[in-house]
Amino acid sequence: MTIPTKVSVEGLASTYEAGAHIEGHAHAEHQIIHAINGVMRVMAHGATWIVPPGRGLWVPANVSHEIRCINRIEMRTVYISGNHPAIHQVVKVIGVSPLMREVMVRLAEDRQELQVPHLTALLLVEIAAMNVEPFRLPCPLDARIARLCLLLRDHPSDRRSLTEWAKFLGLSPRSLMRRIRSETGMSFRELRRQARVMVAIERLALGHSVTAVAMDVGFDSPSAFTYAFRVITGTTPRKYMT
Repeated sequence: MTIPTKVSVEGLASTYEAGAHIEGHAHAEHQIIHAINGVMRVMAHGATWIVPPGRGLWVPANVSHEIRCINRIEMRTVYISGNHPAIHQVVKVIGVSPLMREVMVRLAEDRQELQVPHLTALLLVEIAAMNVEPFRLPCPLDARIARLCLLLRDHPSDRRSLTEWAKFLGLSPRSLMRRIRSETGMSFRELRRQARVMVAIERLALGHSVTAVAMDVGFDSPSAFTYAFRVITGTTPRKYMT
């Protein structure tokens, strides 16, 4: 394995209680934020990102972000300085493999300088191979569509139709459809489904049952919720949370 010479890494172990809020800040280094347990809601680049168990958030250098802890978080963060082909320039929710997790834990909890170059090389290989997960809710530039996104996130069980939302926002249904597509790349139905599933992941992490969560976030039945969840994540709610 080639040991990188132009990349340096630092690890940090932190604990935050449920409801903790880390105010907006930025780092000179790239970072991977990972909770070995718990769920985070991160606001960055004008969007909301949900970081559930087994995932991490890649935050490029100098990108301002704030974090809300949905439940108690055991956070392990790795800061990465330097240039490498694996380095990404946009915020992403990523899959954290068991190997990446152990490398991050070692760097944060039991850093031994002789091991660091080898751990760095392993980490960069894992970063290059990581999966990008679809846990982003956009915050559009259009003020009315941005308001809609936040309302769908904060009130996922709201069952208003596209026509009713258009009236509420002072737009025609056709104009609302066009603006949603232009600003988010989604249809209204897809945007609402995305918001509901993101909120559902937070509530599942708090230990709520699949049935209770399905009803709480506005689905007509657990089966409808499971179908929507599978469309976005590729698996069922129960499998995803284990």
